[in-house]
Amino acid sequence: MSERTSAEPRPNDSAAHVVPFPASSPGPQVSFNRDELRTIFNLYGRMVSDGEWRDYALDFRRDKAVFSIYRRTSEMPLYRVEKDPKLARRQGAYAVVAASGLVLKRGTDLGRVLAVLEKPLRIV
Repeated sequence: MSERTSAEPRPNDSAAHVVPFPASSPGPQVSFNRDELRTIFNLYGRMVSDGEWRDYALDFRRDKAVFSIYRRTSEMPLYRVEKDPKLARRQGAYAVVAASGLVLKRGTDLGRVLAVLEKPLRIV
């Protein structure tokens, strides 16, 4: 009765080989905090009400966070507001980049960086 059939597992054989699932993101993503988003959306809301902008997109990567601004959904973004923490001590973490790739303004204060997108006041 000590004979084994081929269907019975042997004590040293494993029925299944467990493979650990790799981590989907090795590090934390960079994102905008609540105050930064409030500052960006205040400007965005004013420009939408003026009819200048119509759509936006948020992109969170491991190295930077990007807020893209569109005139029409099917086009390239007019501007990108980028947050790159690696540049915080050197040039500033925030930058406004035009569609051509030209950096319009870079700095440590988001409000001052976004001022480049504000429409100038007109005398009526």
